[in-house]
Parts: sequence; structure tokens; C-alpha cells
Amino acid sequence: MSTTPHTSAVDLLQAFGDAFNRHDLDAIMSMMTDDCVFTAAGGPSPAGTRFEGQAAVRAAFAQVIATFPDVQWKNGRHFAAGDRGLSEWTFSAARPDGSRIEANGCDVFTLRDGKIAIKEAYRKDCPPVPAA
Repeated sequence: MSTTPHTSAVDLLQAFGDAFNRHDLDAIMSMMTDDCVFTAAGGPSPAGTRFEGQAAVRAAFAQVIATFPDVQWKNGRHFAAGDRGLSEWTFSAARPDGSRIEANGCDVFTLRDGKIAIKEAYRKDCPPVPAA
């Protein structure tokens, strides 16, 4: 679990992305506020599905990792200004049927007190690449 203070918002976003790529839920959640919010890229509303609080957000992240055991967010690039941050990445994962998803996306963050308060995910809607 990450308990090292981050020297900048960009360092925080880099560490957050690294924790996702390790599938380290304890480290991920240690970088989010107690009242954190995650808005998923997909869902029944135009804004995606909203999860509120540590337990709900952790469960949503755990579900992504369970659904896509090899998931990685590649080519991360991170930016921050004031209490806002942005991470760009390429989502890469095998689907249960063996096909692959490769899609560019980004997270828009609201930061508070050195942690992530809100994570809003956006991802291109690309068709899966058939299994070889």
C-alpha cells in the first residue's frame, strides 16, 4: 500500500496509474478521499455509472480487474493545474471470449488535500479485435 506523500499532483496521478497497472486496490484506494466518487465510462446514463464512497468505488475497480485480469492502462501521460488533473492512456485488455480491447481514453480528476476526490473516466468506443 502506498503511503508515501506525493510531491506534486502529477506524481500522485503517476502513482495512481502505476497502482492500477499492478492491480493494487489497497494502493489505489489510499490515494482517494474517504468520500471519493468514480464515474465509469459506460452505464445507463449519458454521464456513465456513478459510484460514491470508498467501498463502492473499490468494488467498481475490483470488478474491472476481475472482468479483465490482464488489463493495463498503457502510455500514461499526466497533467495537473490547481485542483484538477488529467491522465491520458490506452486501455488494453482481453475479453472473456479472447478478443482484445485497445482504446484510448482519459480520466479527469478533482483533487483535494493531496488525494483524488473525483475520477471521471472517458474511453473511445472501439470494437474488439477478434482472438487470433
